[in-house]
This record gives sequence, structure tokens and C-alpha cells, in this order.
Amino acid sequence: QVQLVEPGGGLVQPGGSLRLSCAASGFTFSSYWMYWVRPAPGKGLTWVSTIDTAGGRGYYADSVKGRFTIARDNAKNTVYLQMNSLKPEDTAVYYCKTDLWTGRRWYGYWGQGTQVTVSS
Repeated sequence: QVQLVEPGGGLVQPGGSLRLSCAASGFTFSSYWMYWVRPAPGKGLTWVSTIDTAGGRGYYADSVKGRFTIARDNAKNTVYLQMNSLKPEDTAVYYCKTDLWTGRRWYGYWGQGTQVTVSS
């Protein structure tokens, strides 16, 4: 059974930092890219960041580039999102996600989401 569990999140002041984590189980974590997404007002879920299987390369939305860093620890089956210089507009529920090959098609799996609130 595939599970993505996201503890953490919380309230932070503008300019502050927060690290999200997502613990994966039920699949070969090291074989799949991992993603972080969040909802945008009026736009549905929007992509935040992606990391490749080895953790050697991260990709970022323009809105978070230079402030967020994605990382993974394949030994711990965990992906992280380090968020620095947080802004009120970063307030959202953050979801980790992966797409797994079922043998016939790709299927998306989501964490339960964790709330991040940036406010003074």
C-alpha cells in the first residue's frame, strides 16, 4: 500500500523558514521522482518543486526559486522541502506527490497535505 505521510507544517512569520518532510512507503522510493504541489487561488493545484531519483537535481517554480530547496534521503524514503524567506503568499496546504508506473499506466499518489501559514 502506497503511503505518503507529511508531518510538520505550521505557522511562521514572514521572512522565516520551515522544513517540510514527506515519508514514503509501499513502493521503491529511490526509483521515482518526487514532487511538491500547493493550491493557488483560482487555479487549483500548482507545481512547486520536483526532484530526480538520485536527488542530484531539483526543479522549481519561478515563484519559489532561490527560496525553496528540495532534497531527498533515499535511505530514509523521505523527501524534504526547505522553505526560506517565506512570504504570506506561500500560505497553503502543501502536498507531496509521486507518479508510479502500474504496468499499464502512470498513477498519481498524494500525501494528506500539511498546512503552512505565513503570517505576523
